[in-house]
Amino acid sequence: MDKKEIKELGSAIMILQRKAVTQTLLIWKPEAERIMDTNSKDINAIEHTLDALCEVAFDDGVLVLFKKLCRYYYDIDPLATADQIQFYREMWDNNEEIEDDE
Repeated sequence: MDKKEIKELGSAIMILQRKAVTQTLLIWKPEAERIMDTNSKDINAIEHTLDALCEVAFDDGVLVLFKKLCRYYYDIDPLATADQIQFYREMWDNNEEIEDDE
């Protein structure tokens, strides 16, 4: 693969990512807001929404919504919320742990 092909592939990936973020916000932002506005305790709806948001939480706008819904969910189920946060970290956190060999 030459540089031009790699650049074209990178551009195509970025376009797909932007579309994924747009679609996610279009569908899942209203659902997250409904959950919080109605004080819903529907764990399946909350977790399904968090899962969908996490898929594209590389985007700052989606991440803000994911965190807001996590804060809401924490009062309902702290352990499940911790699992959601861990899932996000495994998927998107790029910080490598530095191991101490001493």
